[in-house]
Amino acid sequence: MRILRTDEGRFTDLPDYPFAPNYLDVAPDLRMHYVDEGPADAPPVLMLHGEPSWSYLYRHMIPLVASAGYRVLAPDLIGFGKSDKPAAVEDYSYDRHMDWLVNWVEQLDLSNITLVCQNWGSLLGLRLAAENPHRFARIIVGNGMLPTGENRVTTTFTLWKAFASYSPWLPIGRVVQLGTDRMLSKGELAAYEAPFPSDQHKAGARAFPKLVPVSSEDPSSAANREAWRALEKWRKPFITCFSSGDPITRGCDRYMQRRIPGAYGQPHTTLRGGHFLQEDSPREFARIIIDALKSQMAA
Repeated sequence: MRILRTDEGRFTDLPDYPFAPNYLDVAPDLRMHYVDEGPADAPPVLMLHGEPSWSYLYRHMIPLVASAGYRVLAPDLIGFGKSDKPAAVEDYSYDRHMDWLVNWVEQLDLSNITLVCQNWGSLLGLRLAAENPHRFARIIVGNGMLPTGENRVTTTFTLWKAFASYSPWLPIGRVVQLGTDRMLSKGELAAYEAPFPSDQHKAGARAFPKLVPVSSEDPSSAANREAWRALEKWRKPFITCFSSGDPITRGCDRYMQRRIPGAYGQPHTTLRGGHFLQEDSPREFARIIIDALKSQMAA
């Protein structure tokens, strides 16, 4: 496996991203970057990004939750952000992503975690929590789902999968802009492009759409169905925080609310925005997280 590493100079002076870098090896010669802000002994809030973003997506939320007294951890998934990037699309699989993320959580020995996840952060995060329930205190999902391949995928996703797989041009910043209602600045668009100085660096971004289970025969479908069996017994708080304008995951919030016991009676919310609600409603999203943590303290 040939591993690429984005030069640190590409991350200089990014708008609203002052966070010190942290790194852990999650496989031999494979380094994962993560943001770690707030008191080290405080309850951890794990923010998982998706496709094709990185921890930069949470830049407006991290300081708000950390200043409320919580430890915020936002890793860059392998292939994204400041993390290392295997150069071939074939180097990526659902199970490998899970292994890398589990290794990272275990090395940090995180517990009492509040999971915040969106997009592929949900495909990985929901399975992570289902398979390691002793480490998690609650789950907050924004525009995400855990697919098993048994439900029909949207036309929007089918088109995106074809584009990511076959287009010779994969403009990461423009993709994020298409999923965001507000206009991103030139600096913000450049920040989303920063991890990817060449097309070879984008192998992880091209791989993700192919890894979403679209049939029950998919290699990851069985493990995801098993995770759903665990989620159907999940009685810890489970909160959905979807946006009003996401064509990809619309309706998945109600589906999860019906199937997961921990969702009953929770303050489910619809926020203004597109697929990347962290860009459109970061303060409101952060407030939901903080209120959920405070409710635990008051209980």
